[in-house]
Amino acid sequence: MASSELPPSRKKSTPTTICALGDDLLREVLLRLPSLPTLVRAALTCPAFLHAVRSSPAFRRRFRDLHPAPLLGVFLDIYGPAMPAFVPVRRRSDPDHAAAVRRADVFLTRVPEDEEEGGGEDELEVGYVDGPGWLMTECRDGYVLLCHLLTKRAAVYDPLTRGLHLLSPPHAEICAEDPEVAEVEFHVLTSQEDRRSLRLLCICKERRAAKVALFSADSREWQISPEAGSLQLTARGNGTLVNGCVYWASADNIHVLNTATLHFSRMDPPPHMQHSYYKGVKVGETSDGKLCVAWATDLLLKVWVWRATAAGVDNWMPDTDKSMLDEIRELEVPCLDEDPVLEVKAIIGGIVYLSAYEASSPSACWLLSFCTETEKLNKVCPITNSDFFYPYLMAWPPLLYATR
Repeated sequence: MASSELPPSRKKSTPTTICALGDDLLREVLLRLPSLPTLVRAALTCPAFLHAVRSSPAFRRRFRDLHPAPLLGVFLDIYGPAMPAFVPVRRRSDPDHAAAVRRADVFLTRVPEDEEEGGGEDELEVGYVDGPGWLMTECRDGYVLLCHLLTKRAAVYDPLTRGLHLLSPPHAEICAEDPEVAEVEFHVLTSQEDRRSLRLLCICKERRAAKVALFSADSREWQISPEAGSLQLTARGNGTLVNGCVYWASADNIHVLNTATLHFSRMDPPPHMQHSYYKGVKVGETSDGKLCVAWATDLLLKVWVWRATAAGVDNWMPDTDKSMLDEIRELEVPCLDEDPVLEVKAIIGGIVYLSAYEASSPSACWLLSFCTETEKLNKVCPITNSDFFYPYLMAWPPLLYATR
């Protein structure tokens, strides 16, 4: 052996880097990141990382199952017909979460304050009328949805990408009798795999009847349903979209609109909801996507889930029946020392969001979250007490999907 030649055991090997891993191994590494904001940051550091995420719908489904969408903050309609206030959720130990909050246009600056100002390059329809302002009606899949009080126009806005859509409902077709007094309700429908293919559901409620139209951003056309539904609701406010259906809960029944068929139906509420103080009843979904309702009577939180019984028939099943008094005291929130009041504000992915305040001082309020799986109550952030409450969860940004 020549003196300059090393034995096989001592030959230098080329170091293996993470970029040399195949897509499958790389996805297993990315799957262990703690949150969606961290995944976005990692994907943008290297073309190989971005390709691994974009090229695998199965990976994105697995990541969603392991890492629920993070709550970035809460929009509150506390100023009437004006842009809503935003309360951020601060996690000082999580710089990626903080970066996502800073990145979001939570002031909704691209939504025109007055419709005379116009709406930007990507508006879907032109034409403006003076009006008193906008009211937020929904936060879903990363979009905030606002309705103009006078013109009934909808603004669909993504605070993270700053993408804006403005459009008017087909008044003549679905609000033919009196468009000025009709109550118009909107809901955003998106695909889990591509939020850019959004549709907008318009429900015109007039004289306890409702007519429906569906707008597709791809075809840029309205589909008008010939069926008129009955919405004799005793509960006020917009419905809640869960798994392709809109639900309106009242004391006597739950009205349902299937967004695929545009067909209305009714279902019975849980047996004890009829006798409850139903003002705070909220419809939502569990962590596995099941329909559920939640409400609080005094400090007793109740959650019922629509699932299969032992006989294989879908029915309402009790899930949570728990007093929150001890849990609230363990949190040691200063403004909840004496006579706390609890109201259910939303239930998303098995997390019940509640406002808690003292009866003698309702303005000093805290947002709490209760996980129906772990039955753990947590502090989220202080908020201003408001009847109109919209949690803003981070959605998967378009850059993580394959380009169309």
